[in-house]
Amino acid sequence: MSSRPQSQRDPSGDEAVRSYVEKLAITLADLGFPRTAARVFAALTVSQSGRMTAGELADTLSISPAAVSGAVRYLEQLGLVTRERRPGERRDHYCLYDDLWFASFFKHDRTLRRWRDTTLAGVAAVGADTPAGRRLAETADFLDFFLAELPVLFERWRAERSSRAET
Repeated sequence: MSSRPQSQRDPSGDEAVRSYVEKLAITLADLGFPRTAARVFAALTVSQSGRMTAGELADTLSISPAAVSGAVRYLEQLGLVTRERRPGERRDHYCLYDDLWFASFFKHDRTLRRWRDTTLAGVAAVGADTPAGRRLAETADFLDFFLAELPVLFERWRAERSSRAET
């Protein structure tokens, strides 16, 4: 076991960290994230504090501050990061939520409700007895099921997280 405090990163690991950031970014891009947003998210996840300024992100990733701005805007829409400004500072800090996945999926709950409602409007537009109407109605049924199950999953996650913290 190293005598180095856990909060300090071994400089020899920086290449491994950079490699991981790119690997995670590629994985997220394969899942549909824009590449720069994926890289920004990955950089935030490996930062010890979970927060960085646009300048720090730009330096870390060798991208422009404008690219950081666009990426952060995308990540904010997904509910994965938030923008904070400390009192007396002029720079924004981009931060991961404490319970990142809960916050993100909670935001998606609202999005899924909008999708379901819009899908139901589509059923009314094309007619419930048409092939398109049946397809849309099945989508709405699935979204209703998913929306009913999300609160149960959230509660199970909170209980799991709590039990892990106790051990």
